[in-house]
Amino acid sequence: MVQAETFTVAVFQDVAWARRGIEALTADGFALSSLTILAKESPEVRTLCEEILGAPPERIELRKLGPVLAMGALVAALQRDDGGLTTDGLGGTMNRVGFQRHDGHIFETLTGRGGVLVAVREDRRAADALAKLHSFGGGNAAIGAWSGRV
Repeated sequence: MVQAETFTVAVFQDVAWARRGIEALTADGFALSSLTILAKESPEVRTLCEEILGAPPERIELRKLGPVLAMGALVAALQRDDGGLTTDGLGGTMNRVGFQRHDGHIFETLTGRGGVLVAVREDRRAADALAKLHSFGGGNAAIGAWSGRV
């Protein structure tokens, strides 16, 4: 049996709020390699990815959202070999990591309104990530396919 990766996801209202949330996560010991950033293409998002994650983000054209900048493990999990993220969009692929379709559409809508989606890939500390995302302004924060307890 293959165990799915656990992602905790939230959407921040803008880059400044996302930066505060990410800095809080890393200060609490979450590894940079566990983080994903996805947002509509802008110079501010590019700078956030480069400064926080240390590399330029990938530019992806998504159905409904248009051009986004993204990097991290969530992107790979949603894209897979079939290009699902590109063809089905964020709302159509979040079920691949344990979220309900309506959750995916909420994340897609908030990101489309200028929000910055931040995800943390961490099973053992998913509840900690959820609390940290909520505490620092991450809206609609949720854990996909998590079997732990809060």
